[in-house]
Amino acid sequence: MDDTPLIQLNGVSRSFVSKTAALDILHKADLSIQPGETIAILGASGIGKSTLLNIIGTLDKPDTGNLLFRGEQILGYNDEKLAAFRNQNIGFVFQFHYLLQGFTAVENVMLPGLISGKSKKTIEKHAANMLERVELGARIEYRVEDLSGGEQQRVAIARALVMAPALLLADEPTGNLDQQNSQAVHQLLKELNREMGMTIVVVTHNSDLAGLMDRRLTLKNGKIVPA
Repeated sequence: MDDTPLIQLNGVSRSFVSKTAALDILHKADLSIQPGETIAILGASGIGKSTLLNIIGTLDKPDTGNLLFRGEQILGYNDEKLAAFRNQNIGFVFQFHYLLQGFTAVENVMLPGLISGKSKKTIEKHAANMLERVELGARIEYRVEDLSGGEQQRVAIARALVMAPALLLADEPTGNLDQQNSQAVHQLLKELNREMGMTIVVVTHNSDLAGLMDRRLTLKNGKIVPA
């Protein structure tokens, strides 16, 4: 059996320098994430949770260390290759959904596929199926500004998953939702993990969402440790 981690961070360091001091967010930190695993990253604001998520998602690069995807070092990719890698392998969901106003739900969900060069007909079918899965089949042709906050976040989740990525990264995905919509999104993420075998890493302050994950981690003295 192949036990290669989906994601592996080896000796990763990342610091930010201000006019007065250098702040070490990560210091020679290590982390292995197995395929299909679900992880919550917890902790107070400002400790570097989003920085860690951005490094895992290749949106930010560490100062030193290695980032491996299925055993392959990916930090050496040029910008074009790295963008194509993200498009094919990683889905992102943020607290603010970043949907395109004036476009319909299905048009928003189609975007990653169109960027990757898939035919409009093919990706439109995938997008419609994904919206059905997140229980928005009746809202496919609605413009996103005509949807509720909970519906907009489900559109964002559908967009993140339309390319069937191996890894879903979510940064406070229910931070702007009420309790009922938050619980619906929590359940949806767990169901998608089971159905698609998809690895999920989520930054959250929500104890209910964190409790659904297989592991809970935090940052302490620049290291990634159990929360």
